[in-house]
Amino acid sequence: MTNTASTFGIHEALKTLGIQDKNPGTSTGSQFFASGTVISSYSPVDGALIGKVTGTSAADYDQVMQAAGKAFLEWRQKPAPLRGEVVRQFGNKLRELKEPLGKLVSYEMGKSYQEGLGEVQEMIDICDFAVGLSRQLHGLTMHSERPGHRMYEQYHPLGIVGIISAFNFPVAVWAWNTALAWICGDVCIWKPSEKTPLCGIACQNIIAGVLKDNDLPEGISCLINGDYTVGEMMTQDQRIPLVSATGSIRMGKIVAQAVAARLGKSLLELGGNNAIIVTPDADIKMTIIGAVFGAVGTAGQRCTSTRRLIVHDSIYDQVKEALVAAYQQLRIGNPLDENNHVGPLIDADAVANYSNALKKVVAEGGTILVDGGVLKGEGYESGCYVKPAIAEAKNDFEIVQHETFAPVLYLLKYSGDLKNAIAMQNGVVQGLSSAIMTNNLREAEQFLSANGSDCGIANVNIGTSGAEIGGAFGGEKETGGGRESGSDAWKIYMRRQTNTINYTTDLPLAQGIKFDL
Repeated sequence: MTNTASTFGIHEALKTLGIQDKNPGTSTGSQFFASGTVISSYSPVDGALIGKVTGTSAADYDQVMQAAGKAFLEWRQKPAPLRGEVVRQFGNKLRELKEPLGKLVSYEMGKSYQEGLGEVQEMIDICDFAVGLSRQLHGLTMHSERPGHRMYEQYHPLGIVGIISAFNFPVAVWAWNTALAWICGDVCIWKPSEKTPLCGIACQNIIAGVLKDNDLPEGISCLINGDYTVGEMMTQDQRIPLVSATGSIRMGKIVAQAVAARLGKSLLELGGNNAIIVTPDADIKMTIIGAVFGAVGTAGQRCTSTRRLIVHDSIYDQVKEALVAAYQQLRIGNPLDENNHVGPLIDADAVANYSNALKKVVAEGGTILVDGGVLKGEGYESGCYVKPAIAEAKNDFEIVQHETFAPVLYLLKYSGDLKNAIAMQNGVVQGLSSAIMTNNLREAEQFLSANGSDCGIANVNIGTSGAEIGGAFGGEKETGGGRESGSDAWKIYMRRQTNTINYTTDLPLAQGIKFDL
């Protein structure tokens, strides 16, 4: 590795997390199931090889499935509060390892160190949430129409939950799923992104230690590595009743069709084309802070990143001037250096998509307001660093309708009533996150009403990114309709059962039907 890695303690972080530099291996825990193609993980920070992971072959996958299936038979019999205790211990381990894991997330994915720490904190938070939930997996009781009968509904574990996660949140999204699935009595098989495999290895090492300490089967948490073909093993496997997949709309449609073909369940968290509406009653200072962080945080590689800023024409020039001034203050560089605001994109393909988007918006008639470009020279050797850009555009441009996973913000103008801005915001196929900046109560309520935002997340006076785990996270339309994390999202990891008990010596039928013998 380079001196950059040494300077920021990556070697030490890897060792602490049980990962030996450039040493292949992937497992369900202490057992190794890995005989497939070797995956090399290069850091977008400096282009250095961090390590290698051996992918999962079809034979390996079958061994993993057998381990998971056997573990489920034991795990589902444990009382839910006991399962919560195991998740509590996992959360405490994450607290102990927050710094090295956050550092690995930053170095392997490219987000800022502060965001890496924040991602691990999300893991800790969902563990805390799940621990409390383990004592609240409640059903309902209903009154029967038949005398001497009682009705109620309860929830039981589904079985094996398959998880496919994306590179941009290489550890948190897995934890959102597993923490809830585990307390529900499910076991999990995780395929992390092939772009961030070492983050998966690190998390698996942590939970494997917790399971071992509690004399529990390692198959409760399983890891498989590889490209989309490994994911296909899960989507087509009848033994997996639920597949949770995070990624692009294109990927989500493939997963949804494969799982639906076998009548399985899918939880989809797909693309976003998130907008902030800025009305004449907005606080401009708050607007700029929210818009800039939303657009450039994680180098624009969040599903909730702000892609569009829809500004009323009466304040358009004022917002534009303040936005351009704010972009001049951005510092781009090594994300482990906490003085920098923006790190690299994940790889060369992401850089190409960024560059193509800027070319296309100009070709469609847009104007580049803040120049983009790929940075070169000292500190930018990986070739993945780009300048956050702003383009004045129109909402119906093809490129604006598309989600570009990069720091490109489209500045759009609306006139007249707020309903015109809402129509623009809703006028895309994605429906993840949305926001309005206004001090007008009527505008805020209109935005949150049934005639307002059509997204799964709608915020007032905050940006589009930065969701808390207490609320259900997810979006509508081609974002997939899935919900993860808080609220009652736990129910998707369980099967619902309605029970009727007759405690009399008679057998009356429902709806007053007579059947006398």
